Amino acid sequence: MACQALRRFGRKLLRRRKLEPGMADSRLVRCLNTLDLVALGVGSTLGAGVYVLAGEVAKDKAGPSIVLCFLVAALSSVLAGLCYAEFGARVPRSGSAYLYSYVTVGELWAFTTGWNLILSYVIGTASVARAWSSAFDNLIGNHISHMLQGSSVSLNFPHVLAEYPDFFALGLVLLLTGLLALGASESALVTKVFTGANLLVLVFIIVSGFIKGDLHNWKLTEEDYNLAVTKYNETHSLGLLGSGGFMPFGVEGLLRGAATCFYAFVGFDCIATTGEEARNPQRSIPMGIVISLSVCFLAYFGVSSALTLMMPYYQLQPESPLPEAFLYVGWSPARYVVAVGSLCALSTSLVGSMFPMPRVIYAMAEDGLLFRVLSHIHSGTRTPIVATVASGVIAALMAFLFELTDLVDLMSIGTLLAYSLVSICVLILRYQPDREIHNDEDEVDLQEEKTQAEKMTLSKLLCPPDSDPTPLSGRVVYVCSSLLALLVIALCVVLSHYSIPLLSGDSTWTAVVAVLLALITGITGIIWRQPQSSTPLHFKVPALPFLPLMSIFVNVYLMMQMTTGTWARFGVWMLIGFAIYFGYGIQHSQEEVKSDQPPLKSRARGIDHDLSNAGTHSL
Repeated sequence: MACQALRRFGRKLLRRRKLEPGMADSRLVRCLNTLDLVALGVGSTLGAGVYVLAGEVAKDKAGPSIVLCFLVAALSSVLAGLCYAEFGARVPRSGSAYLYSYVTVGELWAFTTGWNLILSYVIGTASVARAWSSAFDNLIGNHISHMLQGSSVSLNFPHVLAEYPDFFALGLVLLLTGLLALGASESALVTKVFTGANLLVLVFIIVSGFIKGDLHNWKLTEEDYNLAVTKYNETHSLGLLGSGGFMPFGVEGLLRGAATCFYAFVGFDCIATTGEEARNPQRSIPMGIVISLSVCFLAYFGVSSALTLMMPYYQLQPESPLPEAFLYVGWSPARYVVAVGSLCALSTSLVGSMFPMPRVIYAMAEDGLLFRVLSHIHSGTRTPIVATVASGVIAALMAFLFELTDLVDLMSIGTLLAYSLVSICVLILRYQPDREIHNDEDEVDLQEEKTQAEKMTLSKLLCPPDSDPTPLSGRVVYVCSSLLALLVIALCVVLSHYSIPLLSGDSTWTAVVAVLLALITGITGIIWRQPQSSTPLHFKVPALPFLPLMSIFVNVYLMMQMTTGTWARFGVWMLIGFAIYFGYGIQHSQEEVKSDQPPLKSRARGIDHDLSNAGTHSL
């Protein structure tokens, strides 16, 4: 009995939502076209970082080769973007990575993904709101901060509460919450206006940089540096110059810069939450993701090129590189244009953080994993009104009171975890038989019997006889993908925490890495040999299983760079989430409700049995 109870409990944790092909009826209104999705993706991704990040990375990490940093980071982000694009074509519903995990790897992983997405969006919203407030304050001479710092409302709780309550950020988040509650089309219109203004400013910056730039700044020497020190009476250490030239900090600097630039492309996944509000999600979601990532790469590439052409990389000011660059070339009034563009970028980034947040909460609440009241839809605007207001109020209070510097890394963990799970889900689902995923226990038992009836041999493993996936080949990929994820995590841990022994030629750790790589290669080869599903989709990730595997590696490696304190905070957040799931969600899950009802086939078998018995008695 205990074993059966444990098995039933395990099935609850791994039960999967039925995968509904095509577009099911939606309680939300389908009003967004491809342009709306592109504007939302570009606005979410191309935030204020484009005005600051290029200067920070170019000065200390990459120099002029920052343009290559953005290229490497864009290619890494595209790996995750392609996986999202396939799922957007396959499952056109709200929920993004949460839903993709639910239909593929089960309920517990889905809740974990959704819970972390909520954290990412809340912290993202609050931090961008405070950045908007700070940027506006700087533009008017810091009058707001000086007034609040000297007032009686100052907060004295270092590393937890902010130095002073940010009334401006509070009002801004509440204002945009009201806008989001009005409807998706109104939010999309505002996003398009601000995104258009931001892109115009960036085009101005890029054109100005190429007009006023000097190609000599991409091939600087030590002599140029010494002349600059003499001319400007600077006292920088010579180490900041690196070795000069286009790549002054070498390949190591290029890779470190690319790792930082990777986060500049985070945000496109908000497009995947529009599955129930896009007019043609199976086509427009993949297009929106690919186009928005392409536009963002061109913008980052162009701005970083213009910046490093306008002035020597070692003279850049990381806090305000573009205004300083225009001052350097004699165009000081242009800094006001940059300020306007920065505020527009922060505005679109704020909407991009707030828009997907209630959609994920709504999807989880509709499935019963969060409180059902959060799934309420306004009858007039057809928006998830309760989820929108609740998430907006929480984000507004965080922006109002809390010091967010120590929490920002939690955003990265949540986002990278979602990226990794989506890549694993694409890897698993592409190799499954062309059938809907059922939670009917009779169906599960039947599939298990079929799988057990097929005997696995080495020849079948490496050279499957079928051209289409079977239950056995699907199970093989499921198990191999799980092992692959564990091995990639182990490899990333070794590469992250034992890099010094590896670089010094330590034979033990070199052997460990070699064994892990050999196992990963072997398991990847087994997956590659399995038959893929031939179901037609508007978009499919090419080069399976290699591209999803590369995406998983990049995401997990970046997660391993987080500090111990960040992982401790992540653990606390997950404990809160699991308390909600095991205390409420596991009992109120829609899949639990369905399992309490006798499955149709079981009822049919029972009727046949009763009729048979009735016939026997009558005879």
